[in-house]
Amino acid sequence: MATAVAGGVRIAVAPDPVGSGGRLRVLAEDGGPASPVQGVPDLAAEVARREALERPRWVWAATDEVYPWLLDRAAVRPARCHDVKLVESLLLGQEARHRRPRSLGAAWARLHDRPEPPDAPEPGADDQPVLFAADRHHLPPGTDLLDALVAVHAAQLRRIADGPHPERMRLLCAAESAGALAALEMGREGLPWSAAVHDELLTGLLGPRPAAGARPAVLGEMTLRLQELLGRPVNPDSPAQMLPAFARVGVPLHSTRSYELRSVDHPAAALFLRYKELSRIHAAHGWAWRESWVRGGRFRPEYVVGGVVSGRWATRGGGALQIPRLLRSAVVADPGYRLVVADAGQLEPRVLAAMSGDKGLARAAAAGDLYAALAQDAFGGDRPRAKIGLLAAMYGQTSGEAGQLLAVMRRRFPAALALVESAARTGEAGGIVRSQLGRTSPAPSAERFFAEGGEGGDGGADPGDAASPDRRAARSWGRFTRNFVIQASASDWALAMLAALRRRLAEIGPAPRLVFFQHDEVIVHTPLDLAPRVEAAVTAAGEEARRLVFGPTPVPIPLQTHAVECYADAK
Repeated sequence: MATAVAGGVRIAVAPDPVGSGGRLRVLAEDGGPASPVQGVPDLAAEVARREALERPRWVWAATDEVYPWLLDRAAVRPARCHDVKLVESLLLGQEARHRRPRSLGAAWARLHDRPEPPDAPEPGADDQPVLFAADRHHLPPGTDLLDALVAVHAAQLRRIADGPHPERMRLLCAAESAGALAALEMGREGLPWSAAVHDELLTGLLGPRPAAGARPAVLGEMTLRLQELLGRPVNPDSPAQMLPAFARVGVPLHSTRSYELRSVDHPAAALFLRYKELSRIHAAHGWAWRESWVRGGRFRPEYVVGGVVSGRWATRGGGALQIPRLLRSAVVADPGYRLVVADAGQLEPRVLAAMSGDKGLARAAAAGDLYAALAQDAFGGDRPRAKIGLLAAMYGQTSGEAGQLLAVMRRRFPAALALVESAARTGEAGGIVRSQLGRTSPAPSAERFFAEGGEGGDGGADPGDAASPDRRAARSWGRFTRNFVIQASASDWALAMLAALRRRLAEIGPAPRLVFFQHDEVIVHTPLDLAPRVEAAVTAAGEEARRLVFGPTPVPIPLQTHAVECYADAK
């Protein structure tokens, strides 16, 4: 399967900065030129023609620059591409050169031992796209774009071949590039969004729409009630006012974070928690949000592929990865359509089982509910304690009950614990770790490692840790690398699944469209009569990704699917 990822015709593409033309060059197996440069007056039409005949792997500087240009000019959806910018980022990580610029110009400069131009800031949600602007490619004046693209791509193929696991890295680069195609398509297609339902939900939660800049009525009423309970005028949006107000009623708080408020036995704490929840909805997904992000009955987010170091995606605003459950009723399929919603439950524990080859954990994963099976095997049937123990293993929690349960995990599931604890030790020593396919964690900078206390998976050292600041920083980074190997490998699987699903949906026809993706969940908008085929495609894509990423493992990674009219009905 990995050979298929690497094989096939490759064609480098360079659209003209203006107009509809551009240039192509067929590439040899090693990435070098295999044909003369071909200029074409209608590049989008030529891409569509060759896509129908050859289904090549298109090589271009960056999908988020070239693909919108193609979509604006032709209804062509390439099956495969090689995104030089995304691949460069993966290879820089493999070579322990994180934080280096990744543009085409920077990669070209490294090839020629020239100073690397810094990357331009990523465009914001309101920026107008500018194709091949100088501040995106950073090529020196007079440098031919297509020549630079071919040279950098060939060098990338050599670097992949010279790496520790070439077949895995080829698969990761292909999946990352396919993810970039899917991300642009999902932003264009959009998630169906009912403004009427959204209005009804917001009004029920917050009251009538307020004037610009004013608090909704419900939040205003809650503010007055909070002031009564705390005995003084306060602004609930200001931690600097809320902390001393709580202290005056005998409730000392370190912060106004929700986890701390949940442990407080005072009526103001519960009310404040509800205020915070509704205030977030108003700010992040309220009326103003809809005016900015919902157009033509569709929520159109702008995904950033690989926006998180673990390989998870981010967005350029819009909150696509955090649609609150309270508002999911606003996601409604078109008449005659359904939303096929699929998510991989308990993904990260299953990834740990598959990576480590731990037989006991694999048996628990095969039983269905992994936590329940774990409880029966090692925790006397107590599912909550089993979950705490496994999360403690993955996130490095050692204080309180978590530490005791971690000891049980270490005895009963030694291979799984050996994997994460080895990753933690590597991080504590300032080293790097890799995902299943080879995505690499950054090494900590000296400033972050020794001054800021690292970037641990659980946000910092254990309470009461009396070690030196340097030791606390090392432990914190160890917690980061401990979880990185699992979270990044889960991202490997999710990307491979997304790429496989995109291909399978294209085989069904043009109507089923991917419209949403977050970490371990996808939504396909499909005609009602095709919903069973889409559900089957989702299941097959998940199984294909499991085989590709983890090989012959007995650990299942099931995708539960629901064909529904409304997103809220899938949960």
